[in-house]
Amino acid sequence: MSRGAASALAAALALTAGLGLAGCSAAAPELKVDGAFMPQPVSDMAGGFLTLVNEGGAADRLTSVTSSLSDDVELHEAKDGKMRQVTSLAIPANGELHLERGGDHLMFLDIKKQPKQGEEVDVELHFEKSEPIRVQLPVKDRTHNPDHH
Repeated sequence: MSRGAASALAAALALTAGLGLAGCSAAAPELKVDGAFMPQPVSDMAGGFLTLVNEGGAADRLTSVTSSLSDDVELHEAKDGKMRQVTSLAIPANGELHLERGGDHLMFLDIKKQPKQGEEVDVELHFEKSEPIRVQLPVKDRTHNPDHH
């Protein structure tokens, strides 16, 4: 084998090995949405609830939410019985972020209309690492509260 061919072969092998290692070492979040809903609003505000499931080996953060229902959708955290706005919510690697009544949730302020039970509200979830995810929140009875197991 000529010196040039050997060098080319060595470079090709090094590149292939490097690409393989990059693929193995670069864990990424793998997000999906489960159990999304919005209780029928009774005022100009509404809550949004869902579970973000991360099946990937890297954590991510929910950083914002947009929706045609409201120009102002906030991320809220509940601690010690108090609700406060936060800039992001953590989604652990191989874990879940539960947005639920009495806990972390989405808050839609100054809603543009009152969606009725049976309708759906479109939202887009934005993340620190992952691509945005579009979700339809089915509007449920205002007392709807699914069981979490």
